[in-house]
Order: sequence, then C-alpha cells, then structure tokens
Amino acid sequence: MKKNILVLTGSPRQLGNSALLADAFIQGVKAAGHTAHVFESAFHPVLPCRACDKCWSADQPCVFKDDFEKAAPLLEQADVLVLCTPLYWFTMSAQLKAVVDKFYAYKRPNAKRTLKIKESVLLATAAGNEKDGDFEGLKATYKSIADYMGWQDRGWVLAGEVPEHGEIIKTQYLYAALELGKTL
Repeated sequence: MKKNILVLTGSPRQLGNSALLADAFIQGVKAAGHTAHVFESAFHPVLPCRACDKCWSADQPCVFKDDFEKAAPLLEQADVLVLCTPLYWFTMSAQLKAVVDKFYAYKRPNAKRTLKIKESVLLATAAGNEKDGDFEGLKATYKSIADYMGWQDRGWVLAGEVPEHGEIIKTQYLYAALELGKTL
C-alpha cells in the first residue's frame, strides 16, 4: 500500500546533519514506492500555542495566522509522520516543537478534522551520543507524543557524535536512515 509520508524538520541549518539524515530517509521512502513531503519548520514561522482554546473557531486548526496553515494540509494528508531534528538541550528544536504543539487542535473534542497518521519515525542528530544518555529526553518526548496520538513507532535513527556541519557523511547513519525509509 502506497503511503504518504510527512517529514517535519527542525534544523535552522540548510544542508546540516539532520537535513542530510532526512534526505537519506526520504530516498528510502521513495525507493519503497511511497510519497514524501517535507515541512521545514525552521524556515516557516510558526507561533507557539497560546492555549487560547479557540482551535477551529475560524475554520483553521489555529486562529493565529502563521505558517502552520501550510503544515496543516500536509499533516491531514499524511499516513506517516517523521520528526527530524538536531538535539537542542536534550530534546527537539524550538522550531519543530512549535509545530508539534499545534497538534493539540486535532486532539480536542471539538476538532473539525482529525489526523489519519498511524505511524511515526524519529530522526535526530547531536554532538553528544546515545550511550551517555544524551538522547533520553528526546526519546521520552517522542514516545509520549506517539502514544498520546495513537501512532505506532516504526523506529528511529539517533545520529550521535556528529558535531560539525556535514560530519554525518562520514558515518553509517545516512545508510541506516535510507534503510529505515525502505521499511515503511
């Protein structure tokens, strides 16, 4: 079955390590015959959720005008959601978190639309590494989001010890992301 995959990226660096990781994953997705769309949250200003509880009161998930209006249709069409981020203070970037926070509009009792996403993937890069526990906060956050949203976790690639721009090219992480993309 052909799937529609949405990759939400969170890095403000174009062609940085997490962008390269997302690209490798997308190559795998396309090799498996699926479609993929990318929403680069760092280049689309999304305001933080203000907990105003006015979701959908203006026929949009959020009453505040920002680029979540561009993300919402992609979210609503997606079967699989991929969160791809550099590790910032042991979790996802603020740019990606702003988009994720607005998922609230789809979980409210009065939501005019729901998401059909059934599966999720986590891709992340960091200067630190997994064995030292640097990814624990991000992994816990991702697991909680997937559980709350009812998504099946399809896996993750946590690319540690890639502190410099483009350093991921020297590792096996891009291959791991490519292969994970093929499994969907």
